[in-house]
Amino acid sequence: MMLSCFFEDMTKAYQAELEDLQSDSEGNDILTSRLKDKRQQFELMMSMIETAPEMVAVAFHGGINFSDRQALTELAMCEPDEFPAWSQLADAVQFSDWAGKLAAIALKHPKGKRFLSICVCLEYLYEKSNGNYHGDYNLPEDTSDDAVEGVERDDNDEQDLEAEGADWLADQGFDRLG
Repeated sequence: MMLSCFFEDMTKAYQAELEDLQSDSEGNDILTSRLKDKRQQFELMMSMIETAPEMVAVAFHGGINFSDRQALTELAMCEPDEFPAWSQLADAVQFSDWAGKLAAIALKHPKGKRFLSICVCLEYLYEKSNGNYHGDYNLPEDTSDDAVEGVERDDNDEQDLEAEGADWLADQGFDRLG
């Protein structure tokens, strides 16, 4: 398959992002917990979809099934200004329950449809490159509504957000401040 320059670069960045999330500084496999964290912070991360979409797109990892592989193959050959409308792609994929909730959040964003096109294509290309052609897997811990628990946040939860951020940084191997 001939990838567009955009998806060639994005695929490398997406794979690197997943690899970065895979293990902690001690080599422990913590991908599941880090993806759960990303899903819980999804709405906050939407501000990054234009500058670093691969960092947000990983939240969908393991939550998309592909019913029209031809449509996704064709999308992978497109540059962003050539993307088909999301309405043309929406039937090519099915989101798991938790991923559907994330997609609904993304669709509220002005650039959400374009972002979802990128997400589904990146996950499709990742699965294809790793030999999982069925696209019918989910990460066990993330198949419930718990995967997106806390996505809707009260704007007054500033302290909780700071604590969660500190916890996340500590999980990444950074020392806690103060």
